[in-house]
Amino acid sequence: MTLKKIMFTGLGISFLGAFSTISSADEVKITLPQLNVAEYHAPYVAVWLADSRKKRVEDIAVWYDVDMKDDEGEKWLKDLRLWWRRSGRTLDMPVDGVSGATHRPGEHTIDLHNSLSAQPAGDYILYVEAARELGGREVLEIPVSLPVTTSLSQTVNGKNELESIELTLEPK
Repeated sequence: MTLKKIMFTGLGISFLGAFSTISSADEVKITLPQLNVAEYHAPYVAVWLADSRKKRVEDIAVWYDVDMKDDEGEKWLKDLRLWWRRSGRTLDMPVDGVSGATHRPGEHTIDLHNSLSAQPAGDYILYVEAARELGGREVLEIPVSLPVTTSLSQTVNGKNELESIELTLEPK
C-alpha cells in the first residue's frame, strides 16, 4: 500500500490529506477471436482455479446461453468437457456471481482479487476453456503461485476458440 499526500486548493479552501492507493490489477483478460465462419455462435467459456494436482479449487466464471427457454442452455455445458468433469456436473446452475451470458468476440476482463485472495499459499493453475457450437474446443492454462510476491503479467495464445488469455497479478 502506498500513501500519497495531496493538496486540494480551490474556492479559498486548502486541504492537505493522505489517501492510499491499492492495486486492483488482479485480473484475467480473455480475448475471443473474430472468426470468419458462415454461422457463428458465441462460445461457452469456463474459468476456474485448480490446485497443483489439477483438482478444482474455485469456479470463477461460466459463460453460457442463460436465456434459453426451459434452461436449455445448461444442456450444452457438457461441451466444456474438462470443466464439466472437474466441477460442472456437480453444480446447480446458475451460480450467483459465477455464471453469466456468453460474450461476443473481443477482450473481456474478469477481476480475480476475491478468488485469489481467499486461497492459501501454494501452486495453482488458472484454466480457461471455450467450446462453440459448430466450432471447436480449446483449453488454455497459466500456472500461478500464491501469495503473489512480485508483479506478474503472463499471456498464453490460443489457436482457434481462444485468441489469448492474459493474467495480471500484483503483490498486496
